[in-house]
Amino acid sequence: MPNLSKVTCIEDLRVVAKRRVPRMFYDYADSGSYTEGTYRSNTADFQGIKLRQRVAVNMEGRSTRTTMIGQDVAMPVAIAPTGLTGMQHADGEILGARAAKAFGIPFTLSTMSICSIEDVAQHAGPGFWFQLYVMRDRDFIERLIDRAKAAGCSALQLTLDLQILGQRHKDIKNGLSSPPKPTLTNLINLATKPHWCLGMLGTKRRSFGNIVGHAKGVGDLSSLSSWTAEQFDPQLNWGDVEWIKKRWGGKLILKGIMDAEDARLAANSGADALIVSNHGGRQLDGAPSSIAALPAIAEAVGKDIEVWMDGGIRSGQDVLKARALGARGTLIGRSFLYGLGAYGEAGVTRALEIIQKELDITMAFCGHTDIQTVDRGILLPGTYPIA
Repeated sequence: MPNLSKVTCIEDLRVVAKRRVPRMFYDYADSGSYTEGTYRSNTADFQGIKLRQRVAVNMEGRSTRTTMIGQDVAMPVAIAPTGLTGMQHADGEILGARAAKAFGIPFTLSTMSICSIEDVAQHAGPGFWFQLYVMRDRDFIERLIDRAKAAGCSALQLTLDLQILGQRHKDIKNGLSSPPKPTLTNLINLATKPHWCLGMLGTKRRSFGNIVGHAKGVGDLSSLSSWTAEQFDPQLNWGDVEWIKKRWGGKLILKGIMDAEDARLAANSGADALIVSNHGGRQLDGAPSSIAALPAIAEAVGKDIEVWMDGGIRSGQDVLKARALGARGTLIGRSFLYGLGAYGEAGVTRALEIIQKELDITMAFCGHTDIQTVDRGILLPGTYPIA
């Protein structure tokens, strides 16, 4: 177990991950679509929000514990679904699920994961959620939902903003594939990543575990790329949401809401939570940041549905600011992936420790000892977005 006591922020983990993870997979995680303007604004817009420091307040007995869709969590944070997680580090989804379970927060598995639902279920805790992409092959989707049920997933997270794929220039230039194609450029880059290569040699999980061998006509890697290109369904609509809700029958979370009108539709759908999210700046470049969109959406739906957000969270202060602006919960993607790519399971744990400690201390400086009492009163007027 590496001594990570000197790792003091998420940026420290990012620097190590960039050094250890092959370029195509690091770039896959750490990039946005087109100009990457929305990707950058997700983090930058948090910085402009200022906090009100309070003094002479009893800071004893602090708690960051709360609930997300009725589940107790150690802090208002869940691990977001991220594709190709098992290419950041061997068996990455399993390691992330174990770290989340030990820490007491939920873990969300992506449809496009390397480790399968069944593999991860053996290591996940009660907050094991599954993220669903809607494909044209409805029979495959039904079986995927049934597999998530059988694996004990306690919530289904339906992504609504990937009917078509936003262009990510770095992925095209890198020739992104899983596993990497044995081109000269890739082989040269892999030669500089011995830790990653040794990990991959020690696992059998190197492709999309939820798809290969489960979807019709997808039995090997050569057929997978053509299948995914054809399968994302541009016709996805609110009628499909109703169908999926009935098929699933459990807690439903809708991810990808960036507009107050869509938020009201989400609330009317009967879903349990919505996630204010622009897909990490990886879809519509030029859209506002998630934190900028949050207040209007929170006001539009009131208490009709739980409002969460993701995008740009790199610290506990970011979590606190999101909570103050109406997010009952948050999700972290890149912050988790940096820890995973840098140090595996220990890196994920360290990322969570960093975020919780900063959340706890900042909350106290703002005059609160319980995350449940935090509201926009902790923010300096004129520095934060309003509805």
